[in-house]
Amino acid sequence: MDKQKGFDLLKDIMPDIMALDLQFVLLCTGDEEYHQCFAEMEKEYSDKCRVFLKFDNNLAHLIEAGADMFLMPSRYEPCGLNQMYSMKYGTIPIVRRTGGLADSVMDFDEAALSGTGFVFEDYDSGELLLTIKRAVNTFGRKKIWFKIIKQAMAQDFSWSKAAIRYSELYFQAIDH
Repeated sequence: MDKQKGFDLLKDIMPDIMALDLQFVLLCTGDEEYHQCFAEMEKEYSDKCRVFLKFDNNLAHLIEAGADMFLMPSRYEPCGLNQMYSMKYGTIPIVRRTGGLADSVMDFDEAALSGTGFVFEDYDSGELLLTIKRAVNTFGRKKIWFKIIKQAMAQDFSWSKAAIRYSELYFQAIDH
């Protein structure tokens, strides 16, 4: 839990998030400032917010696999694995367009019915909240939501695909 992972943005809008028709689960450790903040959120919104301030890889995967959405509003993210785990589980990521998140999550385009998640651009709590609201509203339209799930689960993040791409780039580079 630190600013790099977007907890400053999240902290700013938690009351607005809790006003939405959703439940919120958080599992992580980090800065004491955020521990206190989110522990208070759990007390204030005990009917819809659960906070686990610990590291537990097994529980992390259970939560991620059982959730409908996974929130990852990172300031920067060199790679990131959780958005890929989420998509394989059918859990739709909500991410900021940065680093590996930009490379792996395609923003849902309602007109084309394409995309694998919900993406926001600027590192801004208001933009994050609008993106969360867009995801929650889309979740209510089950036929569209299941299409996003299928598209997300169909993504191939395997090394064999990456190796082919690397080989293509390598041979392009030595040909020039």
